[in-house]
Amino acid sequence: MESAPHHDEDVAPELAELGLTEKPDGPAAAAVLAAGVGIFVLGLLTTLAVVSPGLNDWLRTWEWGQGVGPLAGKTILAVIGWLLTWVVLHLVWRRSDPNLRTVFTIALIFGLLGAVGTFPTFFEAFAGE
Repeated sequence: MESAPHHDEDVAPELAELGLTEKPDGPAAAAVLAAGVGIFVLGLLTTLAVVSPGLNDWLRTWEWGQGVGPLAGKTILAVIGWLLTWVVLHLVWRRSDPNLRTVFTIALIFGLLGAVGTFPTFFEAFAGE
């Protein structure tokens, strides 16, 4: 099976000697976007747990082991969200080349929103007094 030459050979001719093959960017894009989604899920759940006492109580039932604390349920669901997103996007994009700049920008926005959602200054603003 003969493979196509790597597209960066025009920019860096020394790559031709390495014999690199062209591979789709989809799997890497899936991993990057899934990371952003996972961070977003964690921030969203952290904020929603302050807003909804029922959700907070339900998330606290996910404490696995001693010393884990109330963040366990949120992180478990964030990891599940990250993993499911990664698997689905990998399957969808495994043979394609999505626009990496767009994917990175979306992942960065998700990551920033999620990070903001984990700051006490932010989520305590939604706490019911």
